[in-house]
Amino acid sequence: MELFVNPGLVIPSNELHWRFSRSSGSGGQNINKTDTRVNLSFNIENSRALTSYQKHQVTKQLSDQIVNGRITVITQEHRTQYKNRKLALMRLGILIEKALEPPTKARKVTKPTKSSQRRRVNSKKKHGEKKQSRKKKTIIEEF
Repeated sequence: MELFVNPGLVIPSNELHWRFSRSSGSGGQNINKTDTRVNLSFNIENSRALTSYQKHQVTKQLSDQIVNGRITVITQEHRTQYKNRKLALMRLGILIEKALEPPTKARKVTKPTKSSQRRRVNSKKKHGEKKQSRKKKTIIEEF
């Protein structure tokens, strides 16, 4: 199974390492005899599909999820190994795709304009007047 990250990047199946084990959860007695839990790992450093820039980008973005140069995805949500394999491939593809996205441009800090400040203050005053008009009017009689 090849991993299609995006139209320009396909990770061949020989770079993906699969391990299977018995999962916990639903499945009844079938769980005691089938290996439905999927452990998919991808070695970033030894990959030939990624360029050096992509390797650096993925390593930087996913630094908290990389152990010994490998990204690992574990799935056991489904009762069949096939569905868990598809889910693990999809999750790994999403992880790599998000890591390769260009960083968002930082917002340039600007000062609010005088007219926007005036509008803000006027709306606050108007809101305060509306609240004041809802209060009960107390009549104080002077003696």
